[in-house]
Amino acid sequence: MKRFLLFFGILFGSIFIYLLSNLIFSPTLIVTAADNPVPQLSQSNTTECAIRSGYPDQVRLWCSLITKYAQDHALDPNLIAALIWQESGGNPEIISRDGAVGLMQVMPSDGKAAEFMCINGPCFANRPTTAELKDPEFNIAWGIMYLSQLQKNYGNLRDALKSYGPANVDYYYADKVIAIYQSY
Repeated sequence: MKRFLLFFGILFGSIFIYLLSNLIFSPTLIVTAADNPVPQLSQSNTTECAIRSGYPDQVRLWCSLITKYAQDHALDPNLIAALIWQESGGNPEIISRDGAVGLMQVMPSDGKAAEFMCINGPCFANRPTTAELKDPEFNIAWGIMYLSQLQKNYGNLRDALKSYGPANVDYYYADKVIAIYQSY
C-alpha cells in the first residue's frame, strides 16, 4: 500500500510540476508570436483627446496617440493613461532595471530583456526591439495592441493587467493600475 501511495504521489507531483511550468511560466499562454504583429501607425495626430483632464500633463502630452490607438482596440483611453502613469510617469525615454522600455514599459526582444529565459527559449524573442520601442507612437500602439490581446485571451481586464505587469507581484500591479484609472 505504501508503494502504491508513493507511486501516485510521485505521479501527481510530476504532473503538477509539469502543468505549473508549462501553463504559468510559458510565454505562449500569454500571447504567441503570431499574435504580435507590428502595429499600424497613425498617419496623423488629429485625434481629439478623450483622456480626463485630471491626468498629469506628462501623460496628457500623449493624449491624441493614446486616444487613437485605445479606440482602435476598444479600450478606454483613460485606462491606458493610468497604465502609462503607473509604468513610466509619462517619460518616453525611461528603461526599467529589468529592461522594459518607454511609456508603456514593454519588454523588448533585445538588451537586458534578451537574458530572460523561458522553457521554450528567450521569453521576449518575438517582441519589438528597444530602438522600435523608444518611438513613443510605436510604444503606445504596440502596448495597447498587446493589452487588448491579453484582455481577449483572459476575458477580463484584471487578469490582462496582471499578465501585462511584472511577473512576481500577482494582482498588486493590476489593482494599482485599476485604482489609478478609477481615481481620475
